Amino acid sequence: MTQTTILSRIELESMGPPVAEEIADLGIGEGFLCDLALKHVAMLPEPTTTAVAERLHLPRALTEEILEKLYREKLIEVRLQTAVGSTRYSMLDRGWERLVRLLSICGYSGATPVSLNDYAHMMRLQSIPSHPASLDTVRAAFHDLILPDSLLQTLGCVINSRRSLFLTGLPGTGKTAVAERINNALPGAIWIPYAVEIDGQIIRVFDSHCHRPVSVEDTPVEYDHRWVLIKRPLVVVGGELTLENADLTWSESAKFYEAPFQMKSNGGTLVIDDFGRQRVAPQDLLNRWIVPLERRVDYLALHTGKKIEVPFEQLVVFSTNLDENDLADQAFLRRMGYRARVEPPTAGAYSEIFKRQAHTRGIRYQQSVLDHVLNKYKLEHRQMKGCEPRDLLDRATDICLFEGQTLELTAPIVDVAWRNYFGASHSFDAAHRFVPQAEESQSFSSLADPLEL
Repeated sequence: MTQTTILSRIELESMGPPVAEEIADLGIGEGFLCDLALKHVAMLPEPTTTAVAERLHLPRALTEEILEKLYREKLIEVRLQTAVGSTRYSMLDRGWERLVRLLSICGYSGATPVSLNDYAHMMRLQSIPSHPASLDTVRAAFHDLILPDSLLQTLGCVINSRRSLFLTGLPGTGKTAVAERINNALPGAIWIPYAVEIDGQIIRVFDSHCHRPVSVEDTPVEYDHRWVLIKRPLVVVGGELTLENADLTWSESAKFYEAPFQMKSNGGTLVIDDFGRQRVAPQDLLNRWIVPLERRVDYLALHTGKKIEVPFEQLVVFSTNLDENDLADQAFLRRMGYRARVEPPTAGAYSEIFKRQAHTRGIRYQQSVLDHVLNKYKLEHRQMKGCEPRDLLDRATDICLFEGQTLELTAPIVDVAWRNYFGASHSFDAAHRFVPQAEESQSFSSLADPLEL
């Protein structure tokens, strides 16, 4: 048992993960720590105690104790000893031989990992935000979208319960925008490790593409630097998803694992966008997650064949424009926490979206122009969609830029933007005279200088 596994939520939020005072408090075997320190000594141009401690993300006193053990085993030697923490080391031949063997087994050379038990405890401790979402916080999270109050209420219940959400609707109605903003209503930050260790195997968790560290000002002064404080993660996967992506990724060259996307989204939100269009059958993916969604645990396999249990503590959103009955049976839909359908906007909602998008882009327009847009929907019997004001205004901006005009929306510009967006045909004007190629060549020839002929 380590200091982390007995940590309470209040202690974690006020002080952060406690700094280890002894090697036993780390929850990692001393042999593994020595091997990791040896890798850093070999990689650093000037391997001092302070430099190795920074690479290991450990206190200097513990690092010095580990380096002293390497010295006693005649793997490294002391080259220079001046001030405290400035002792300089170098590799010995025996150390280089040991390093070759180590890299053939595990090439990880990052921050000191945490144990699987510590990771599981911390994820469960932080899974539920300290303060439940209210109607005001949900409105704030979706402030830039025009949504019905009934949908906001459903989203608030999803956020507080952290149950999964099956979000359906026609293409372009804003499902992805809704799914991505759910995470904004999850307050606070969470601590995640750089890596997790299991029986000498490493799973790298921290990913700069998914995790955004909070500012230094919001981080405690003293804490276990093997952990990093991040904003609650939002991980979005789409059509590129395969069943293999939901498992640990083993690197044959680096000799360690990369955590799957659901593990990287722990404590935050996981969005499966365009569900049903992945390179894996939707039934196979749903079957893979029936147990994790119900029990909040996932089972991953190491390449050695060993199965490990990891927390499945995130809010999962399935977003699709396909019929839910074609994607999942009732047994699975029953396990879904909530189901919601995003409907196309009314004329009033469409107008409000249009006004906000125009204001964001600095485009001026008269009410008559907006009426012209709405009338075109009626004339063509076209269903309004929430994404279309943004798309039409983007095309109008392109037209103004191309023609060197100021950003002002007019009916003629709307007509051209409409044609470009909805794919109307481009035909010749009836008054246009088509000149045959032969005649055109002859006319050009008649203009040539006689002396050149």
